[in-house]
Amino acid sequence: MERLTGKVALVTGASSGIGNACARRFRSEGAVVACVDVNEMDAASRTGVVGDDGQPGALLLMADVRDETQVAAAVDRAAAHFGRLDIVVNAAGVAGGGAVHMMDAAEWDRIVDVNLKGTFLVCKHALRHMLTRRCGSIVNLASIEALEATEGGSAYNASKAGVVLLTKNLAIDYGRMGIRVNCICPGFIETPMTAAVFDNETMREYYDRFVEAHQLGRAGKPEEIAAVALFLASEESSFVSGHALVADGGFTAGRRFGFAKMMGLE
Repeated sequence: MERLTGKVALVTGASSGIGNACARRFRSEGAVVACVDVNEMDAASRTGVVGDDGQPGALLLMADVRDETQVAAAVDRAAAHFGRLDIVVNAAGVAGGGAVHMMDAAEWDRIVDVNLKGTFLVCKHALRHMLTRRCGSIVNLASIEALEATEGGSAYNASKAGVVLLTKNLAIDYGRMGIRVNCICPGFIETPMTAAVFDNETMREYYDRFVEAHQLGRAGKPEEIAAVALFLASEESSFVSGHALVADGGFTAGRRFGFAKMMGLE
């Protein structure tokens, strides 16, 4: 079943991780996709996005989501190339944080500018095109750390919490214009970004603890979040707007204390 046949989607952060998984899934569901990233997509990341003949289902664009001029140019080129813009997925993001009293202001700005300001800029310029047709679906990527703080999360958690409230505000402001806006709050997902954070022996212990806190006992896969994005982007969620959809393997369900094992449930 091709749930996005005839739709035009723009996906940021499309060269890897959740963004790349979204681009692949949307293409498999019939959409044409403008893939935006600060990095060039390599051959592996193009697989499943660009057709065997290289045409015409995908447009590959390079842009830094912190730069409004680059964002406006990428969005406008995508809309001009495909004739309109129906769907946006804001998946571009960076990790980072630390104790606030030790954090350099430039590092704070880097994280907030990519995760929050970048989402704002892409929405701003995509909305110009969606308003002309009075329809559209925007899916922003937040995090469970937007809902529940974690040690040392500071800048990352603040930026993602901002994405949740920005999403709700956009849903209020543009709902009567036929534009739905939602966000996804993923748990720990196996992506190059998270791998880079835990890519040393010291951090491995914390990786295992983080995964164990998910009630399913595992980390998620980018494809699982792409499936959620597909639902929010498609007409199957036509009455859903302003929602922060949690996809976290049970991380925010509560805490475990060992009673399940006593009951024979492990």
